[in-house]
Amino acid sequence: MKTSRATRIGVIADTHGLFDPMIERHFKGVACIVHAGDIGNPSVVRRLEAIAPVIAVSGNVDEFEKSGWPRRRVFTQEGLRIAVRHVLYEKGRMTKEAQAWLDEEQPDICIFGHTHQPKVEWYGKTLLINPGSAGPKRFTLPRGIGLLTISTKKVLPRLIRLGDKVKSIRMNKHATHIS
Repeated sequence: MKTSRATRIGVIADTHGLFDPMIERHFKGVACIVHAGDIGNPSVVRRLEAIAPVIAVSGNVDEFEKSGWPRRRVFTQEGLRIAVRHVLYEKGRMTKEAQAWLDEEQPDICIFGHTHQPKVEWYGKTLLINPGSAGPKRFTLPRGIGLLTISTKKVLPRLIRLGDKVKSIRMNKHATHIS
């Protein structure tokens, strides 16, 4: 009997220049990390790259294309098409532009951010996941990240709440390394 090993993907968004050391614990052993924008500082991505390869898109805080990261990406992992973009929802509704993009791309999974609200739901045959914000706590929303576990074309999304108080390093725009 052949056993297949599950692939885990770390999902993160809206770090806003903050790297929470708890991320390392939760993302240990992931195949890759997907950052859905509002990175805030390239040093955050460098810290994530020390854990696993990173696929990132820009967000409004990153000034989109000025950051060097694309606005959206589509890649394949374990035979599944995964789409990533920062803004999918505005004011509680999916934008028409985002809806048209999803209809055109028809991904199996779409990872997004922007709202800071953790969410797992379906749009037709596409699993949507917003891990919430891993950055500084804002409003009454919880801080969080996510994990996707892929096993024989089955996907198990998991939202992970991070503590409100962060023992972390806030990275300034000009930081080149973290000690």
